[in-house]
Formats: sequence, structure tokens, C-alpha cells
Amino acid sequence: MANIQAYPTGTPKVDDLLLGTSVPLPNTDAKPTTNNFKVSDISSLANIGYTVYTAALTQTGNNAPVASVLQNTTGGVFTWSYVSTEKYRVTVSNITLPANKVVIFENATNDLNLGGKITSTTVIDVEQFSSGGGGYSDIMLPGTSIEIRIYS
Repeated sequence: MANIQAYPTGTPKVDDLLLGTSVPLPNTDAKPTTNNFKVSDISSLANIGYTVYTAALTQTGNNAPVASVLQNTTGGVFTWSYVSTEKYRVTVSNITLPANKVVIFENATNDLNLGGKITSTTVIDVEQFSSGGGGYSDIMLPGTSIEIRIYS
């Protein structure tokens, strides 16, 4: 058997297999066995209670925000659109947003803030506003981000 450093580093996929040992329950006569385990099965054991969509956002003028997705474990597709001055819409497909189980965290730059409101099981309306009372403006500067957590 080769030294572990002799193997190249790969990027795991959900159907990849990992070699591991199944440990029997205590106080049984069963022996440990060596098995293959799917990455998806192992990752499901680390359930943190929610799935998440996290994206860095930029936007100018009448354009839809550009979302650089940092993480999306929801199974959903999040499509951004421009509604009006500093008002945006996120339409979610492939999943629904369950009532009272969605939390939205936002981070904007300078004195700008984001606010998200779930308006249906597939729509989130997002506004950007000035915390200093300066109203709205059509720009999302680099450093703007949003995280949408969907709890189980």
C-alpha cells in the first residue's frame, strides 16, 4: 500500500466512495468490517439543521444583480431580477420556501443595507437602502452579500 501522500488530491462528488470501517454496536459479537461509503451518506450525518444559499452580489443601473454563488446546498435555483430603484426579486425554482423556516442574513457596504421579505413560497423581495436616511440608489458595491437559510 502506498503512503497517503502518494495519492493526488481530488474534488469529491456525492457519488464518490470513501473507504472506512463499520464499527459494531457495543456488547455484540459482530466484528468491524471494512466498507465503501458514499460521500453523500457521510455528509448527511453532519446535518446542521438547515440548507443554505450564499452569494456575493454586485449590481448597477437597471440591471439584475449578478450573484456569485459561494454555496448552495438547497437544491434550488435562485434567479435575481431588477424590479425598480434598489428593489430586486429572487425567484426560487426546484424547491419551495417553507413558512416560518427561512432566515435571511444580509451584508452591504458603506452605509447601505439589504432587507429581504418572503412574499410567497417561491419569491423573496430584496431592497437596498441607506441606513443614514439617504434613500435608495441603484448600485450594489463589491462586498454586498446575502445568505438564505432554510431550516428543516
